[in-house]
Amino acid sequence: MTSQHTETEDAALVLFSGGQDSATCLAWALARYPRVETVGFRYGQRHAVELDCRAPIREALACDRLGEDHVVDLAATIGGLGQTAMTADIAIAIGQGGLPNTFVPGRNLLFLTCAAAIAYRRGLRRIVAGMCETDYSGYPDCRDDTIKAMQLALNLGMERRFVLETPLMWRDKAATWALALGLGGQGLVDVILERTHTCYLGNRCDRHAWGYGCGTCPACQLRARGWERWVAASRPPADPLRDIS
Repeated sequence: MTSQHTETEDAALVLFSGGQDSATCLAWALARYPRVETVGFRYGQRHAVELDCRAPIREALACDRLGEDHVVDLAATIGGLGQTAMTADIAIAIGQGGLPNTFVPGRNLLFLTCAAAIAYRRGLRRIVAGMCETDYSGYPDCRDDTIKAMQLALNLGMERRFVLETPLMWRDKAATWALALGLGGQGLVDVILERTHTCYLGNRCDRHAWGYGCGTCPACQLRARGWERWVAASRPPADPLRDIS
């Protein structure tokens, strides 16, 4: 797997779920920082199979820059705040305010707070996360304004100068596939296809061109559309003289 290193003295902590976006962010961080650690969260998610995908992905991306992994159990905390279609066997639908009921209120805010607490103790300045508001489900805690506000709050509350990095913020899923290819070539694309998990329903039985999933939940649909757009854009232009004898 190839990548161009642009080293700084900073070290990074990557929010690493086991999905496409976080795996791409991990590769992105490994290309930039001399030390990279990862953190995952158990929060009662229906697709907890994503946690099983984390170790194989880390193994595939293993290098001397990849440091420790951390797992934080937030199941009781998030589960105690109420059920959503992400944490209970509830049909996925549009809920109050036009948001899908897969939205888990406060989830990303808790993730970033926990990540900052780990980064504080581990001496890590950069916190890398896969939030995106270009091609997403409308979650307010994925917006750039939210991330900037969290960076300010965490820096004030912990007397640190954390930098919250969101390399996918302005990339749609097609551009995320392209970024993966640029970072690690076809080898990284293959890792994402075979080892990551994004499906909200936790389906690891059905293999599609874009990877594993049910194919119908919002996460699968976003991933499939992005794959199709990326593949279409990557095809060489048709040769108008090819069929002329």
